[in-house]
Amino acid sequence: MNIRARILLALPGGVALLAGCAGPATGPALPRYVCEHGIEFTVRFVDDTAVLDGTRGREVLYRDAGGLTPQQTVYSNPRMKAEFGLGTTGREAIVRYPLLPLAARCARD
Repeated sequence: MNIRARILLALPGGVALLAGCAGPATGPALPRYVCEHGIEFTVRFVDDTAVLDGTRGREVLYRDAGGLTPQQTVYSNPRMKAEFGLGTTGREAIVRYPLLPLAARCARD
């Protein structure tokens, strides 16, 4: 068997081996909030949305009017409202569930 044939036979195994070593792509850690009532979530801000993943599942919230300062942002959907950038350091948030009714104060790790 010539060298070209050996390379072509070995190529698929080598590619599979390298793909297994690569692992999943990782990015920067998402902000994590710990709240009252055992609520915890991470948040990812994309354009005018906030995607919250946590103990109560996934919620996609849309930018809403509100906030007293430029660093305060408000996002909501019919089931939930979240206010970020609160407190003296801007690391606090409030999540509100109007259908329950429930409000919880949160702090970013």
